[in-house]
Amino acid sequence: MRTALVIGTGLIGTSAALALVGRGVRVHLADRDPEQARTAVALGAGTDEAPEGPVDLALVAAPPAHVAGVLADAMRRGVARGYLDVASVKGAPRRELEALGLDLSHYIGSHPMSGREKSGPLAASADLFEGRPWVLTPTRDTDTEVLNLALELVSHCRAVPVVMDADAHDRAVALVSHMPQLVSSTVAARLEHAEEAAVRLCGQGIRDVTRIAASEPQMWIDILSANPGPVADLLTDVAADLDETARALRALRSAEGAEREEGGARVRDVLRRGNAGRVRVPGKHGSAPRAYEVVAVLIDDQPGQLARIFADAGTAGVNIEDVRIEHATGRQAGLVQLMVEPRAVPVLTAALRERGWALRQ
Repeated sequence: MRTALVIGTGLIGTSAALALVGRGVRVHLADRDPEQARTAVALGAGTDEAPEGPVDLALVAAPPAHVAGVLADAMRRGVARGYLDVASVKGAPRRELEALGLDLSHYIGSHPMSGREKSGPLAASADLFEGRPWVLTPTRDTDTEVLNLALELVSHCRAVPVVMDADAHDRAVALVSHMPQLVSSTVAARLEHAEEAAVRLCGQGIRDVTRIAASEPQMWIDILSANPGPVADLLTDVAADLDETARALRALRSAEGAEREEGGARVRDVLRRGNAGRVRVPGKHGSAPRAYEVVAVLIDDQPGQLARIFADAGTAGVNIEDVRIEHATGRQAGLVQLMVEPRAVPVLTAALRERGWALRQ
């Protein structure tokens, strides 16, 4: 791949463009908002000059509702040898293109499973996709050259290619992305009018659950409008679970004897199934989650504190597998939770105490 045209210079399009430019590809940028394209140019994502002839690959990074129209226009103009989109739904755009009677042998649907709560080119990064799955949805009609171009793009972005059927992809992202977004937003919505005294008690649990609720609403309207059926089915199942759990909790409050025990068993079953589902979420390097031990360190909110902790752990020969920070309410301090292999806990604990860090149980 020597040349590419990125149509749509939001978070995903600009991030892909930055990655391609970093690998020596000449990238042309286009957007219905010229100011947004100029911002991407200023970030080093390419040029907003139109290509003189067909490019190797046209990457369409428009909202799902507009993907088919933008792709159809680009195909009719013959702007590239291959065409690819990065919309978060795959079945609907392809069916729209088929209905238009276009030759889809030079097109492949794709979806990089990466993003941020912020949108737009200023949130873009060349390493946004590094190590993340990038779904490709070829069909038996997909030209081999186009598939190879798509694989080259994924490689340039340092992502991990995953080949799926388009409709299977849409059902999968409804489960692991679209439904969780609405559940997170629903939980966060309960905080809008909550008493201030209650909100001040927010800890890491509520922060984890509501993190993605900070996402941009209009972006999610576009995504959900393109995949409503599978998401609605999942929400119906979740609502049934919640309704059953609510009845079980009321039994715990008001019933006695066998009925109370049954209520407790039903709540326990929900928690158990949650444990079983959580275990299936891939952990580090895509493997099943491993059981790490936590070494908790109290730090002040000052520059260089995290760097010092990591350096001290490195000096002790301990690899930090993961890290979380729980901020203290109303204080310039926080609790850093260092996840390490169980056998490394005594070594790290001794090293950090020797260097004056305050550890917490």
